[in-house]
Amino acid sequence: MEIIVSFQNSIATIQLHRPQVKNSFHPPMIRELIRAFADISIKPEIRVVILNGSGSVFCAGADLQWMKSMIKFTYEQNQEDAGELYQMFKTIYDCPIPVIGQVHGAAFGGALGLLAACDMVIAEKNTQFCFSEVKLGLAPAVISSFIAKKCSLAQIGPWMLNGAVMSAAQAHSLGLVNEVVESEVALAASTLAHAKACLEAGPEAVRATKKLLRGISNLSIPVDSEEKIKDFTIQVISERRVSNEGQEGLSAFFERRRPSWSLK
Repeated sequence: MEIIVSFQNSIATIQLHRPQVKNSFHPPMIRELIRAFADISIKPEIRVVILNGSGSVFCAGADLQWMKSMIKFTYEQNQEDAGELYQMFKTIYDCPIPVIGQVHGAAFGGALGLLAACDMVIAEKNTQFCFSEVKLGLAPAVISSFIAKKCSLAQIGPWMLNGAVMSAAQAHSLGLVNEVVESEVALAASTLAHAKACLEAGPEAVRATKKLLRGISNLSIPVDSEEKIKDFTIQVISERRVSNEGQEGLSAFFERRRPSWSLK
């Protein structure tokens, strides 16, 4: 078993579980992550996902033995292998409910792609981050499009170019991390608090908001007209206002009561 999936109170936790190799990923783990997120995506009762790692670090990136085997790969084999890796990040990114990354110890190489695919990342202050690919003569290619959606390339580009180790505070300043906490105890508490906060929101509204954010990030002026962006955002809010959940939420607000879908 490469990962451990558990459920409690509409919260799913997916834990990377290869502590003996610092939760580095290889094809079996990649496939399990794809299956787990694809499965959760069609479970309406699940309203938030926590992604974390067992042992001393969150994830050290690609497994060394897997990387060693790549030396003998043909170009075509590398394309197939990288395609599966990309699908892992995309499946996490496309998950219709919030994904919270809970990070400790270290997140190197491809692990930063996991974080970029999350909606929120909380890190313990001593965690180290590194785009280590260039140190191996490689490039952070597969994760680059996900990094670009989360961070300014003008700011994070130098770290991708030099492969230097950055602190949690530096990762926070670059937008890769949303919150830095003082200890692993605080990390667990903060992660759970953010997850529970999602349970107070309308589940359909949260899914619609995530779809909205993903949609806007895929539209750009002048490539896409301002009219197209306007139409998209107007459609989203109009659908929410007339939905049963939107009607219930507004009624509960004005009647000073808790809405029916709140799990607080």
